[in-house]
Amino acid sequence: MEWTNSILQGVLIGGLYALFAAGLSLIFGVMRLVNIAHGDLIVLAAYLALVATQILGIGPLTSLLLIVPVMALFGYVLQRLLLNRALGDDLLPPLLVTFGLSVIIQNGLLEVFTADSRKLQAGALETATWAITDGLSIGALPALQFLVAVAIIAGLQALFYGTAMGRAFRATSDDPDTAQLVGLDNRHVFGLAMALSMGVVAIAGVFLAVRANFDPAIGPARLIFGFEAVIIGGLGNLWGTLAGGIVLGVAQAIGAKIDPGWQLLAGHIAFLVVLAARPEGFFPRVKH
Repeated sequence: MEWTNSILQGVLIGGLYALFAAGLSLIFGVMRLVNIAHGDLIVLAAYLALVATQILGIGPLTSLLLIVPVMALFGYVLQRLLLNRALGDDLLPPLLVTFGLSVIIQNGLLEVFTADSRKLQAGALETATWAITDGLSIGALPALQFLVAVAIIAGLQALFYGTAMGRAFRATSDDPDTAQLVGLDNRHVFGLAMALSMGVVAIAGVFLAVRANFDPAIGPARLIFGFEAVIIGGLGNLWGTLAGGIVLGVAQAIGAKIDPGWQLLAGHIAFLVVLAARPEGFFPRVKH
């Protein structure tokens, strides 16, 4: 039963990793942009939530009503003013620009908030559990994270394949030049995609801040978890991202059960095994 409980907790933490990865998957799927600053943007959202809760006296989850639109607006402006200029046939300029953005965010947060570790308090939500059987229980916060991840991915999937905006995303992704010829403004479409990604990043950042301590330097590690989940699931496949997050979470849980020091290593090993056996991931994106 202990092993079953560990695997269950791994599945639930996989929901958080899927939230880390969903924005990456979306951006890569639409504009083939690898955002090196993604993890630091998650941490930025966590600090914005910290400021909102301290100034306004609201709870972390309530702060999402403010943080999500702020991050979405920031994403749109960032894409229109900076990242669109770097996009092109060469993959190197976007990598360099987002790497520079990562350095700026980390050092900016360090200057403003210092290196002290912080955490958002969500009250009873953090400790509430539901006992299923003896030795098997589900925490309210991990369950909520997982359900939110499923809901967000389902919503993004519905948006991509059932709305005019989604058709614009797919058309621009498949052939930007042709999309431009038929009247789509690629710069605006890319801005909307980044805004959507940053909205998901905001949710991921708040859940990260509630679940564990955070500081300005943890962004790169969140980026690695997100990349691993995306690649395990299949580049550009949103449901695959959820599967990748679950695989990563379960691998870490099994590693921690064997030896606490093996938790992160087990996740990286699982990633390498999948990469060696199936480089395209479990569910590679199929163009429509």
